[in-house]
Amino acid sequence: MNQTPAPTDTDLKRILQNTRCIAIAGLSPDPVRPSHFVGRYLSLRGYRVIPVNPGHAGKSLFGETVRATLADCPPEVDMIDIFRRSDQVPPIVSEAIATLPALRTVWLQIGVQSADAAQMAAAAGLDFVQNRCPKIEYQRLFGELRMGGFNTGIISSRL
Repeated sequence: MNQTPAPTDTDLKRILQNTRCIAIAGLSPDPVRPSHFVGRYLSLRGYRVIPVNPGHAGKSLFGETVRATLADCPPEVDMIDIFRRSDQVPPIVSEAIATLPALRTVWLQIGVQSADAAQMAAAAGLDFVQNRCPKIEYQRLFGELRMGGFNTGIISSRL
């Protein structure tokens, strides 16, 4: 099996700086679900977040109408973030490539991996990230983890 190299921090930073509109496949309206938390965070950071969830199509979330499919998304979507099981990823990526003309990045959430999706993305000339979270990477690469007490550069056992 041909392995796609993991993106470097430079790659991730470039992707996050150049992305404007993110379709999140599997975004839940339930505020305790990780997909909701990630979508909300990204929308608060200035990204346009397009929720994609057929079970909630037509509702409103983060100022956007929830879409049933990627084909229903606006053409300016340039990244798809996938919150689905790994075995469900290839058809989602295939649909994204076929219906999103501005697509530049396919991003699979933590725990989600697909060699087939990686090959499809590579063949389409797209950036591909798997088993990572754009919220966590944004915080890590742009210094926001420091706000939560992480990555301060200080090691101490004192309280």
